[in-house]
Amino acid sequence: MSQRNMSELSWREARAAGGAGIALLPIGSQEQHAAHLPLGTDTLLVEAVVDRALALLAAPAPGEHATEVVRLPTLPYGHSPHHLFAAALSLSAPTLAAVLDDLLSSLVASGFSRVLVVNGHGGNDEIMRLAAKRFVLRPEAAGATVAACSYWTVTADDAAADGTAERPEVTPGHAGWFETSLMLAAHPGLVRTPVPAREPVVPPPLFDNPPHPGLTTERHGEWARVGGSTDDASGAAADAGRRLLDARARGLARAVRAFDSATRPQADPGTAPTAGTSGTPADRGEE
Repeated sequence: MSQRNMSELSWREARAAGGAGIALLPIGSQEQHAAHLPLGTDTLLVEAVVDRALALLAAPAPGEHATEVVRLPTLPYGHSPHHLFAAALSLSAPTLAAVLDDLLSSLVASGFSRVLVVNGHGGNDEIMRLAAKRFVLRPEAAGATVAACSYWTVTADDAAADGTAERPEVTPGHAGWFETSLMLAAHPGLVRTPVPAREPVVPPPLFDNPPHPGLTTERHGEWARVGGSTDDASGAAADAGRRLLDARARGLARAVRAFDSATRPQADPGTAPTAGTSGTPADRGEE
């Protein structure tokens, strides 16, 4: 697999990479994560998952095709108005949507036809997905394909069977067991320890415990009332975090391979192959 950072490419190299490569854009946030995690937790964690996924993709297994990925600089700001009660740098929903639209437009104009957005913050998720859907409807997006995911949604299929680290009821949560375990694995020096136990909150927050399945329920002042976290992080552990991180990295690597396989440029079937190349993998856009 060929992996390159866009910031290190010349414009000619970027143009060449866009022909067959996937542009991967990580997005995060800067926002409160209770008293024990840094503001950049979401950005740091999405980068950790992306780094490990790209490392896995760098050595394809026998029979797997190589994939060219151009990693974009991480967008470190997201939609975080619900965390401004403490501290956050937040983009409004229309601003984040416009930023993503501008970046997608720029990538297509620069020669990229395939883009994968990988998100690390829950408040970005709906906006990111809608931005991807809206962009491909535009005439200038002709020939482009955009995919989007949040890193916690692409867990490797075999992780659920493991049972040693997964806690779906608090995943991804916010500044709770899941994120704290991941940070203890990826950036232990940034976790303020010991992590205090979270006092029970009565009544429980509605955003984390809706009164009926399928309801999205928000109540004014809820995040400040619960102290900025969704669940108790005092039981978080680095060993669990390493398993969680590994499962997400393997899941993301599989998602990238699947996206690549489904969207790899194919030769025009109406174009006659040149002499000596009929039926070769190169003619089919394969390695």
